[in-house]
Formats: sequence, C-alpha cells, structure tokens
Amino acid sequence: VYNAAPTWGVSVGDALGVADPVLTQHLHQHQGQTFSFLGIRVSSPLSLVVNGKRPPGSALAPPRLALSNPSVPP
Repeated sequence: VYNAAPTWGVSVGDALGVADPVLTQHLHQHQGQTFSFLGIRVSSPLSLVVNGKRPPGSALAPPRLALSNPSVPP
C-alpha cells in the first residue's frame, strides 16, 4: 500500500476491500532465475476497507518535501 504511515498496516487474516486496484504483472530475471508475480497497487490506505471499516486518517503517511539543486554555482 503506497503512502501508508510506517505505524499502520494490516494483519494476516484481515479482510480487505480494494476499491480502485491497479493490477501489474512483474517479470524479473536475476542470476539466471526468472521471477514472475502479480502486484496490486493501491495508492492510499484511505481507499481500502479493512474488516468492514475505513482506516483512520493517521494511516496516511505525512507528506515530505525533498529539495535538490546539483547545479548551484560556487
């Protein structure tokens, strides 16, 4: 679940409702082995229903601002 707070999560056995999933086929090769699996991307934990309830607002990770300017003159 993208954008989930580090303190929030689901447990084995939880029932999940996913409103707008994005299904992606992943295919990776590493050291002669091929790994293939499906991934379901959910952009926000707030779009889920967990055990019949929406997650609290605290399940959403806070925004972070990262700045970079590699071409600053000396």
